[in-house]
Amino acid sequence: MTITEGARSPERRKQDVLERLEREMDIWVASADGDGVPCLVALWFVWDGEALWMATRPGNPTGRNLRTGRRTRLAFGDTRDVVLIDGEVEVHDIDEVPAAAAEAFRAKTGWDPRNDSATYAYYRVRPCAVQAWHEQRELPQRHLMRNGMWLV
Repeated sequence: MTITEGARSPERRKQDVLERLEREMDIWVASADGDGVPCLVALWFVWDGEALWMATRPGNPTGRNLRTGRRTRLAFGDTRDVVLIDGEVEVHDIDEVPAAAAEAFRAKTGWDPRNDSATYAYYRVRPCAVQAWHEQRELPQRHLMRNGMWLV
């Protein structure tokens, strides 16, 4: 999209977000510990149509923060094509993750944390708020979801 193009409709932006959730491999994951110390990492993910599934070690800062804070902000990487997702986190230890989620994650990423020698957990993020915009022209209508409900 160039600077001379008009703003996308909210419906088009929602469609673009859903397409990116299917297509993208990595997403930025922001979390904070109990003292508010931030942590930002990129993780692989899979979208199941309702939530994002990620896997990381439960003892690293991201794993601990997601387990205790139960909230995260996710983002795709390009600063001129922004997608921000605020979500609520559920933690699934390796032996309790739904098989369909683990298989979808393996199929998309080629990696199965259940078979890794290190300990991993799965983190299900249910979107509560979604914002998407291309540069300033789309800022006024950037909110596509609030309180877990699509606005478009």
